[in-house]
Amino acid sequence: MNADQSANTPALERKAWLQFYTPNTQPQLDYPKGTLAEMFAEATRKFADRPALWFLGTSLTYSQFRDQVAKLAQVLDSAGVRPGDRVAVVLPNCPQNLISFYAIVSMGATAVYHNPLYTARELEGPFKDHGARVGIFWDNATDVATHLKTHTPLDTVLTVDMTTALPRLKRLALKLPLPPIRATRKKLSSSSRKFASFDRAVRRASLRKGRRVVEKASHRVTPDSTALILYTSGTTGEPKGAELMHRNLIANIEMGLAWVDGLGTGESPERMLAALPTFHAYGMAFGGALAPAIGGELLLLPSPEPSLLMSVFKKRKPTWVPGVPTLYRLIMEHASKTGVDISGVRYSFSGAASLPPAIVDEWERMTGGLLVEGYGLTETSPIVLGNPMSEDRRPGYVGIPFPDTEARIVDPERPEVARPDGEAGELLVRGPQVFKGYLNKPDATRSSFTGDWFHTGDMAVMEPDGFVRIVSRIKEMIITGGFNVYPQEVEEIIAEFDGVQRVAVVGLPRDDGSETVVAAVVLTGKNKLSDATKTALKEYCQRNLTKYKVPREFYQLDELACDMMGKVRRTEVRQQVQELLND
Repeated sequence: MNADQSANTPALERKAWLQFYTPNTQPQLDYPKGTLAEMFAEATRKFADRPALWFLGTSLTYSQFRDQVAKLAQVLDSAGVRPGDRVAVVLPNCPQNLISFYAIVSMGATAVYHNPLYTARELEGPFKDHGARVGIFWDNATDVATHLKTHTPLDTVLTVDMTTALPRLKRLALKLPLPPIRATRKKLSSSSRKFASFDRAVRRASLRKGRRVVEKASHRVTPDSTALILYTSGTTGEPKGAELMHRNLIANIEMGLAWVDGLGTGESPERMLAALPTFHAYGMAFGGALAPAIGGELLLLPSPEPSLLMSVFKKRKPTWVPGVPTLYRLIMEHASKTGVDISGVRYSFSGAASLPPAIVDEWERMTGGLLVEGYGLTETSPIVLGNPMSEDRRPGYVGIPFPDTEARIVDPERPEVARPDGEAGELLVRGPQVFKGYLNKPDATRSSFTGDWFHTGDMAVMEPDGFVRIVSRIKEMIITGGFNVYPQEVEEIIAEFDGVQRVAVVGLPRDDGSETVVAAVVLTGKNKLSDATKTALKEYCQRNLTKYKVPREFYQLDELACDMMGKVRRTEVRQQVQELLND
């Protein structure tokens, strides 16, 4: 092919992005033929004495991790869980979280992960959909579990007191009747004892019987079995359970290892920060699933609070930090304030929101390592695009396709028509990490694919050299602090409030690349949006929504921008709000 022909050939056909692969990154990979359970078993044999999980000062080796997994498998087996069943996990990041995941997949069942801060109202629909009869809940969510036991198929509940995973002296200190300690204790645990204790059940379980449960199940789970279900709302706001197979997650692990040249190959085990929640595909794949593959030590944080972040950097010095822009900014701000040294981080991979170049520059100056941006979705396990881990990375772009992954830009209305390089269109992707479909929703599954190409719902541009830039979202979801907020879900809650005639929820851009959730309301009659009404609206939202979904501000408009059919145009509403702020 001569130069003129090459210039006129689309980047997809030429696979132009391969020129930016680092020398040790191969375009095609050999993937293990087994399951996550087999990968975990191999890790616990190979790295038996290495630290596997660190949690606020306490640590489990891989052999201890393996034994806890086997004992929980026996508990779940006694509760009636069988291969192919679904088990719900509603926990923050903690050792019991990962013990639950590997116990569930090791016995051939499917783990269904949920945000532990969700209200009963938010979880009722998904629980009815997946039908899990057994759930493992944070003990601060026992009221939610009680509601779900009454209104969904949920029957058996195990509750986790996170303080049981702390070192003995910390557990004793948390019993002191001092206000700051009382507040910390409340964040980690509840005094409720409505349900069976996870830790007590595991402590009493038979290791021998648990190993037998795992061994028996190993013959009934395959790489095509569903390992994990995560709920995502897509364009409509209706939660859909994305089914991720064992081979999907293993493929993304192998791609990540190929991309981050040298990860896990040093003399010392990687110390891997797990501040991203495991109920997101990003947190699970680049934390809970990746760590055993390389014998890394997973540094679990129940929440990304500044004090916890500074503590883990002082005590464990992370070398691998997957995150979102707001997390990197938070770490840097508090490291600068407290004098904590955050150097020693070798690799960092950012997703979920646009990564400002200023954050990259400051992070690399303070850590001495590389920070690059990538792109993915729940349905893709999650990463499909990434900036090269080299000087070829490009600010403002989400990168190039991972190994064995292809991306193309098409006309949103006619997906069979490709858009030329440099022109915006919908981003479609395909590869071994793409999910099998949505649980119980065959129509939604069919409509999300054109052949084997998955519709991301995002508008993007592919440059002639293969780099991809996201330009807008067909999905009108808002990304705030790395979390997805679906306007329709929030609007439905606000619309219930007495005196609200119409409402539109939009995101206003922030300096860190994230967005602020705000609501524009039209009130009935000649009512005015007083401070008291704003407070009442916010409190109503707080009772019915997770914290990050609650609008930060409420603005009153005389009318909302709509199309001829009366459908709200959120892009124009966003402009209305911005004009209001500029007046």
